[in-house]
Amino acid sequence: MKKILFLPFLQMPSGHHQAAEALIDMLKIREKDIVLKKVDLLSYMNASLEKMVTKTYLKWIKHLPGTYELIYKNFTYSTIRRESFKGYDLLFLKAMHKLLEDEQPDVIICTHSIPSYLVNELKRKGKCHVPVMNIYTDFFINDVWGRQEIDYHFVPNQDMKIKLMDDHDIPQENIMVSGIPVHEQFQRKAIKGCTDNRKKILITGGSSGLGDIYELIKAAECSSVFDYYVLCGSNHKLYRKIHSMKAEHIHALPYISSRSEMNEWYDKADAVVTKPGGITVSEALQKNLPIFVHSFLPGQEEINLEYLEEKNLVFRLDKGQSLESQLKRVLGNQPALKNWQAAKNTYEKGLDMLSADQMTKFIQSLLEPAFAFTRHA
Repeated sequence: MKKILFLPFLQMPSGHHQAAEALIDMLKIREKDIVLKKVDLLSYMNASLEKMVTKTYLKWIKHLPGTYELIYKNFTYSTIRRESFKGYDLLFLKAMHKLLEDEQPDVIICTHSIPSYLVNELKRKGKCHVPVMNIYTDFFINDVWGRQEIDYHFVPNQDMKIKLMDDHDIPQENIMVSGIPVHEQFQRKAIKGCTDNRKKILITGGSSGLGDIYELIKAAECSSVFDYYVLCGSNHKLYRKIHSMKAEHIHALPYISSRSEMNEWYDKADAVVTKPGGITVSEALQKNLPIFVHSFLPGQEEINLEYLEEKNLVFRLDKGQSLESQLKRVLGNQPALKNWQAAKNTYEKGLDMLSADQMTKFIQSLLEPAFAFTRHA
């Protein structure tokens, strides 16, 4: 039986895992005779080490965001073009080779840059001979992602396609502008018409409930204009603080693991207030929800926000102004909403928009013997 190996990185809930799971569930429905396996390299090496690294990473970005941003922009996303990351080679390359030897996959799908880099190096050294796909989960490409030896790149926008072609000489036919993968359970929602009902605002800080959410919602405690639903993720302290406010229009929601339940909340909402994570933004765009950005983590999310603002796909909130006034300024302004809708339509027109069936057929084609012959002839 053929096997597809999905490679995110670390075990904490993240867009890298969500993208992999979206593809895994998509394939499960349409193809019963393929083994689909998701493996985190660090857990494969040492489960205790993975837990320590994840804990350290979360503390780092929370307590020392400036140092994280500095290192990320100088060593992961810089103006200096880098093709080699010797530290990753020394730490992980042998383990990745062993993982591939153990798993014997027929296709590899990378949803994180570090596994992609390592597999790219193994292919370059002649130690990996199966088709490999990159699935990008941000609106830009950092320096770590493998490029030349990767067979196909599924990118979120036309700008990234042009960058791969111009800066890295990737053939056009090897790049698909697919958007960031969104799980099929998040069905597209019709745009809401004008109603007299109180608008519902969904506020999220990702799976960990990060960002200045409490300060944001505390300032709206006396509101009678909107109903707020705050997704607290795994941040139990945030949940308790919001729940203790006892405001009828502010509702704290615990971690939601069910995609169908999350889809229902998207359907109820009139707008989303969030951080600019690639998956969350893509889900909100899929659901036709105006997106307001309350904060961002240094590094990836900051760069995402720059792109999203440039394309007029989000509204950045000003901490010096009230949340209420900024939401009313947009949600009560039909020209502003039409401009946002036009920007979203422009973005979506740039996608190849591979359907789930098309994506499945493409991945199935990589499992055929003819692919290896064509690629390496």
